[in-house]
Amino acid sequence: MSSDMSSHEEPEERPAAGVAEAAGVAGAGGAAGAEGGTPEGGPAVPERGAAGNGWDWRRPELVMALVVLGLGGFVLAGTADVSAASSTLGLGPRFFPVLVGIALLLIGVCYAADVVRGGRGDPEESEDVDAAAPADWRTVAQVSVIFLAFAGLVDPLGWIIAGALLFFGLAVTLGAEHRLRAGALAIVLSTLSYLAFVKGLGVSLPAGLLSGVI
Repeated sequence: MSSDMSSHEEPEERPAAGVAEAAGVAGAGGAAGAEGGTPEGGPAVPERGAAGNGWDWRRPELVMALVVLGLGGFVLAGTADVSAASSTLGLGPRFFPVLVGIALLLIGVCYAADVVRGGRGDPEESEDVDAAAPADWRTVAQVSVIFLAFAGLVDPLGWIIAGALLFFGLAVTLGAEHRLRAGALAIVLSTLSYLAFVKGLGVSLPAGLLSGVI
């Protein structure tokens, strides 16, 4: 009779032991989640620490915003003493510098406000970006030589010819495949820029070889 009763009592003890084991596993999982940031075995939850809310990541962006503000103020201060007659369109030589200065100030203010509110620049992610690739110093040297050549040729050749050579050289150096199209666009850009500054704004640019022609 006692053997029969013990055989009937064993099934009742097994569920209780199973519940205790399950509770122990749940407790261990909860403790591990609290320590490792993965509650109940779920995905990791990023902690809000100093890296997320501190100023260590804001400082570079804030410095950049202050630099932009400084550039805007410098441009406006540099054009304050410029006095020249306006062109036939009513635009003087101060028009574009003042426009650029105001734009820099607005961009700097918006950028600084975004940084103070918690914004930050995301790291660059792209399939075409190789962070380990070395710098292309050959291209940098070629671009530098082109600008130096432009500075030396703009007076004898004139803005239109020297500008066309500048635009064409930069386009070819930076990988333009259709050189004929690049040359045509370079001539158009240099001519339009010359007319815009000389005829539109009244700014004197060297005519060079084309003096008296245009």
